[in-house]
This record gives sequence, structure tokens and C-alpha cells, in this order.
Amino acid sequence: MQPTKAKVLLAEDDLSLGYVIKDNLEEEGYQVVLCPDGEQALQQFQRDNFDICLLDVMMPNKDGFTVARKIRQKTDLMPILFLTAKSLEEDKLKGFQTGADDYITKPFSMKELLMRMEVFLRRTKKLRSDDMKEYKIGNLRFSYTDLKIYNGSTSSNLTQKEADLLKFLCEHRNHILKREEVLLNVWGKDDYFLGRSMDVFITKLRKHFKADPGINLETIHGVGFRFNVPG
Repeated sequence: MQPTKAKVLLAEDDLSLGYVIKDNLEEEGYQVVLCPDGEQALQQFQRDNFDICLLDVMMPNKDGFTVARKIRQKTDLMPILFLTAKSLEEDKLKGFQTGADDYITKPFSMKELLMRMEVFLRRTKKLRSDDMKEYKIGNLRFSYTDLKIYNGSTSSNLTQKEADLLKFLCEHRNHILKREEVLLNVWGKDDYFLGRSMDVFITKLRKHFKADPGINLETIHGVGFRFNVPG
């Protein structure tokens, strides 16, 4: 029996599979609320506090993509894992674009699901319990706690994932970082589709650095990145 009592929102329209997942998670000490469609999942999310969401992609009323978007409008910190029978690249990329942290393709083992969940729950717990950190980046100031980059009296907002990535880059500034190293430390695993998602986040971060020409988030082709910061 796992000591954790994390609360799980499970949205799965195949109720036989849903109850199998629910029973297995509860045996491990999780509290699980099972919803048969996306609309009920959203209503449950709005009235209760959860630690992680497991969303089937294809559901009646509202699909998993729609539910994930709605959740992301409320919080960037909530871990979202998609349960999907689809393995098409565009579906996985769409999942990441709507705010998913990871996906797991059916059929999957409960051991794999538990491992994926624990990665995100550990990270979320750490984010909530510490990291009242600020970083000086050239002429800019990055507040991890506030999810903001400050340029004098003006500021720009970051998403939680952008802040996670920038924090890791700040902690390894002026050093070459391999792609797989960044993926493992920020996303929890080295995956092709996550790599595509990471490239989008790198591009977004670069826009924030235009205020200081001395900052260069360099792509080293075939290797990874180097966050070149003056001083």
C-alpha cells in the first residue's frame, strides 16, 4: 500500500476499464473519482480538489482535449495525463498543445501508469513546497515563484512549463545541455513527441529574451542547447 493519498480525477467512458484502473489505484492508496464523460469530469474538477487528472481522449459530451483546455484555463500546475488508444503523431502533439503533461497508450500496464503518475506528483509536490527562487538573467530578473520575467518595471508572464524549463536552464547556464537531459529533467522522460513540444517552449522563451541582446538561448544542432548569459 502506497503511503500517498493523492486524489485522482479519472475520466474514462469505458466503465469496465475505468473501474479496473480505479480499483488498482485505490489498492495503491490513491483516492479516485471516476467520471464516464468529459462534461461530468469538468463539473467534478470545479467542485473538488485533485492532485492529478487522467483523461481518456475519446469521450462523449466533451473529449479529453476540451477538458484539458478548460483545466489549463484554471491552473498550469495540475498534472494531466491522457489515456489514449490512438498512437497517431498529430493526436499526441494536439494533446501537448492543449496542456497535457504526458500520454499513455492503451493497452498499458498499471505499473507503467503508476510510475508515470508518481513522476508528476513528486514534481508538483516539490514545486508547491519550495523554490521561492529568483534568478538574474543579464538585465532581466526571473521569478520562478511568480512565473514572471521582469525587465525593470515591466513584466511578462510565463506558464508553469515555461518556468520549469527556464529554471533548469538557469541552473545550468553557459553549459551545453543535451536534449535528452533537458527532457528527462523537465518532462520526466526522453520522448520524440515531448521533444517536439520542448522545441515550441524554447521558441517561446527566446521571445522573452529579446529585451537583452546579451542573452542567447543557443541551439547546438545534433546535441542540444546552451543558455548563454552574460556575467
